[in-house]
Amino acid sequence: MSIATIRHQGRRPPKDARQISTREHLRAVPTPTATTFFSPPRTVSENLGVPTLHRTVVDYANFDHAASTPALESVKAAVDIALRTYSSVHRGNGYASRITSGWYEEARAQVHSFIGAREEDLVLFTRNCTDSLNLLARSLPKNTTTFVFESEHHAALLAWNPAYTVRIPVPGSVQDGLILLEGALRNAAGTTTGPRLVVIAGASNVTGELWPIESIVSIAKRYDARVALDAAQLAPHRKIDIDALGVDYVAFSGHKLYAPFGAGVLAGRADWLNDAAPYLRGGGATASVTSKETVWTRGAARHEAGSPNVIGAIAIAAACAAFDTHRQVIEAHEEALARQLNAGLAAVDGVTTYSIFGPEHERVPVTTFTIDGLESSLVSAVLSAEFGIGVRDGKFCAHLLVDALLQDRDGDDFSGTAVRASLGLANNAEHVTRLVGAIATLADEGPTFEYQRTSQGWAPIDDPRDLTLPRPW
Repeated sequence: MSIATIRHQGRRPPKDARQISTREHLRAVPTPTATTFFSPPRTVSENLGVPTLHRTVVDYANFDHAASTPALESVKAAVDIALRTYSSVHRGNGYASRITSGWYEEARAQVHSFIGAREEDLVLFTRNCTDSLNLLARSLPKNTTTFVFESEHHAALLAWNPAYTVRIPVPGSVQDGLILLEGALRNAAGTTTGPRLVVIAGASNVTGELWPIESIVSIAKRYDARVALDAAQLAPHRKIDIDALGVDYVAFSGHKLYAPFGAGVLAGRADWLNDAAPYLRGGGATASVTSKETVWTRGAARHEAGSPNVIGAIAIAAACAAFDTHRQVIEAHEEALARQLNAGLAAVDGVTTYSIFGPEHERVPVTTFTIDGLESSLVSAVLSAEFGIGVRDGKFCAHLLVDALLQDRDGDDFSGTAVRASLGLANNAEHVTRLVGAIATLADEGPTFEYQRTSQGWAPIDDPRDLTLPRPW
């Protein structure tokens, strides 16, 4: 079968698919309900009908949670309430300003509790996890040496001063990773005199595997190094307690925690943050300004100049509250679906899944795979167009890790990219069944319809779907 042009195989639409007009996908489609005894928190994306090339509409199966999540209904409700009294914070005495200021600081307290922060730790609101890590990088004391594994997301890999960064190769096992880290710290102990910072992901955004945080912290402390935890993939799936873990800083994004309102969090020890130059220079970060001198405030406000994203902060707090309330239900829901997905993929000939530490290592519900003979970008295009399934393809902003994982793949690796399926609260058992079935069909028969490569990636030829929508505003 030629990849350049994939031709129609003559299969019929799924039996349960409805024939629709070209714009009927604007109507909601009931979401099949999994037969479970628990009910996880609901998202606003439920009952989203999407069109397929079969001229049917199906319930959207969103397997791209590792990139962005839909808002929880409870998060949207909190935002709707906050918008009614939305106003400036901290510098207004009007009723709305005082209410908004109070909620903003209560949001900070909610996050402080959610991550198990120490009493003296600061909680800063940022734009996203990338912004949080860059803020921390800007706040490091002079000559701080940073230690980071090459398996990290680019946000955690690239934020630091290259002249003072030690990159550690992608490990082959947990024990290998710990040995590599200790070796790097030991070597640096004899050649560097400044502070040290170890940066580690709580969970890989490529494979979902959990990193041995406690062991890493133990090694780091032996060499007087602090630890920064990239919790972008961890926070939506596992409880975080930075006091118990012993990490010094934690960063995560609201848009991966079902609070997609443009906010993130950096939290941790106050001393480096208080001694650093303000991340932004402007109103709110100043204690006093005269013609001769500017005195910057200390605490979170030092790095939150200007009008902060109050709505984003409230959204994150609402998501944290939901997770605190429903943690066991959320983890049980995800564990059941992940087991179903991984077992299904393991049974499909021609499908390869990838891991850093081995297939049995504990992980959050993220799975990366390839299908023999099919380019990953084509796979994602077909899953969307023919089955109403959303996945991510490429190198997932972790190029060095994906290159290492795929290096032993045969010559059909098509530039060394893969497909990532990441599930969460917007998924149910039918979605997983549909995804596994679609992958099995692709591995066995290839796409049904004809596709061509365009400047925007693979696209169906003679696409009957109307993919234009009115602007939301």
